[in-house]
Amino acid sequence: MPSWRTILTAVLIGACSVGAIDLDLDDPNSIKAAAKIAATEMMSYYTGNHLGDTPGNLPTPYYWWEAGAMFGALVDYWFYTGDSTWNDITMQGMLWQAAPTADFMPANQTRTEGNDDQGFWAVAAMSAAERNFPNPPADQPQWLQLAQAVFNEQATRWDMETCGGGLRWQIFTWNNGYNYKNTISNGCFFNLAARLAKYTNNQTYADWAVKVWDWTTALGFMSPEYEFWDGADDTQNCTEFNRIQWTYNAGVYLLGAANMFNYTNGDPLWQNRTQSILDAAGVFFIDNPKDVMYERACETVNTCKVDQRSFKAYLSRWMAATTQMAPFTYDAVITKLRASAQAAAQACTGGSQGTSCGLKWTQGSWDGSLGVGEQMSAMEVFQANLIARVVPPVTNSTGGTSQGDPSAGSQPTPTQPRTVTRTITAGDRAAAGILTGLMMIAVVGSTGWMIWE
Repeated sequence: MPSWRTILTAVLIGACSVGAIDLDLDDPNSIKAAAKIAATEMMSYYTGNHLGDTPGNLPTPYYWWEAGAMFGALVDYWFYTGDSTWNDITMQGMLWQAAPTADFMPANQTRTEGNDDQGFWAVAAMSAAERNFPNPPADQPQWLQLAQAVFNEQATRWDMETCGGGLRWQIFTWNNGYNYKNTISNGCFFNLAARLAKYTNNQTYADWAVKVWDWTTALGFMSPEYEFWDGADDTQNCTEFNRIQWTYNAGVYLLGAANMFNYTNGDPLWQNRTQSILDAAGVFFIDNPKDVMYERACETVNTCKVDQRSFKAYLSRWMAATTQMAPFTYDAVITKLRASAQAAAQACTGGSQGTSCGLKWTQGSWDGSLGVGEQMSAMEVFQANLIARVVPPVTNSTGGTSQGDPSAGSQPTPTQPRTVTRTITAGDRAAAGILTGLMMIAVVGSTGWMIWE
């Protein structure tokens, strides 16, 4: 017997409009309109701007890192379309989650925060600097400063005790995954270093990018065929790999390599690396329908988790950006982005308006899936097709206005989260007193002396 979920999905698919999102890839206004439809539904899930909620947070079941990825998508949305609808929300969320320490290690997240989580927020800030997104008020952390702070902190976490280096997945020892060195954490660090090198023209960042690349290849996180694995257990000295391939690992290294190609004024070594990653990423594009992106590790077997439903957004984003840093990639990239965008539009036939986007772009219709990741992925692949119509990323010598601080975040990461080590204030004591009183009332009620509701 089919489950109630299967039946409900079938009913919803049958009830929805089949009009899809109207997308003409030769009309920039049509692309912008499609991106706005996808973005509007994506933001319908966001509650961080509601009274009593925390700015920058997405509700359950979404993890903190995906909110950072979403704001990075909105920075690009503004840049591609000129639509500032969500600019204030983006700035509020990013600055709130940057925390008073200006390093994307807010007290409400550091107990469980990983290097990849922090990395996604950092690359969103880097995009804001590169795209001249409106700068925060002068008394707030600036976009470039935030990216530099995360880079400096992660450089201090480069761990030589096992596997000859690399970043661990988790920052703190007690978190599950501390003994795992994963490709996306190191990929975000590589991506950030390469982009900082390009933006600031500072060789130190470029040296770190080379260091991360060399470690990635020497240890085998990337195969000789430029396939990127998920990661490896450092208790086995990273000798046994989880060989799952995800779109975002290829994408994060692709854009980093393209930035290094550009920074080195077209070094053939980095040209070959960029081209080789792009060629290997062809595994994420199906042959029928041709050149349509899919998350091959989970889509075909229906096992994509919440996080993985957003991964295609980042490959779309970083492939498009690659064409501006390494123009020789444009023809190959745009062919895949056009085919994928057209297929994604056909998958956006869900919901009450018939424009909610599904996960599987390959089947030509909505698959019953809904969520932030699905909307973000569609939005990103739509707007990526505007890449030839916008200017390349700025640098501090070509019009970039974001102010940096090369020493930001240079203090080593504390061994305990700031929620554990921060100073107790008078406000904390007052709040504790109130909570104690409420707990006493609750206890009295549970004994039958008083009813507390």
